[in-house]
Amino acid sequence: MVGSAEISHPYDCCIYLIDAGELVLIDAGAGESNDRLIENIGALGFAPEMLHSVIVTHAHIDHIGSLAYLQRNYGVKVIAHKLDAGAIESGKGIGVEFYGVSYQPCRVDVKLSSEDSLKFSKYEIKVVHIPGHTIGSIATYIEMERRVLFGQDIHGPYYAAWGADPVKAANSLQKLLDLEADILCEGHFGIYQPATEVRRYIEGYLSQLQAITRGK
Repeated sequence: MVGSAEISHPYDCCIYLIDAGELVLIDAGAGESNDRLIENIGALGFAPEMLHSVIVTHAHIDHIGSLAYLQRNYGVKVIAHKLDAGAIESGKGIGVEFYGVSYQPCRVDVKLSSEDSLKFSKYEIKVVHIPGHTIGSIATYIEMERRVLFGQDIHGPYYAAWGADPVKAANSLQKLLDLEADILCEGHFGIYQPATEVRRYIEGYLSQLQAITRGK
């Protein structure tokens, strides 16, 4: 983890760095902590100049704010689902009004479809489309000694004004449960392990969503 509300900026999501042979970031924070992100990458012994890609889990400002900076200064490829790419490239519907920050739109270099695999020199990162938080939300996972799931904002919130759909979200959380991950790297609340804790965490929010959908 190279970014979070505790270690980079209060507005940031959890930002994860994967050494997949090439350096890959999962998400990019709210855009208020560019220097700190670079410092944190360097503190782990990695050269920021070796950054290759940023995989965007969804198009909310707390996950995409530093994309333009990273693209401009380090030449990273921005990778996102095609259904959220328009929001990233236009800055519309990304929630800046809730944070009071500015956003610089940027190019999405790779637009993913429902299920894709991203091949790097050491690892293959698999993409799972999990609509519900936004229409183009994705999770990714990687097989190391254990299955590591980057599950984005499992906790929600699931507000219609932010593009959420609780019914789709419930289906998506079930899809994540079915992956039977050993480690979960969540979008705001850090890392959960072993597999029993991953399941407990996801099932807790799935139960809440099922209660919401039953009440409709």
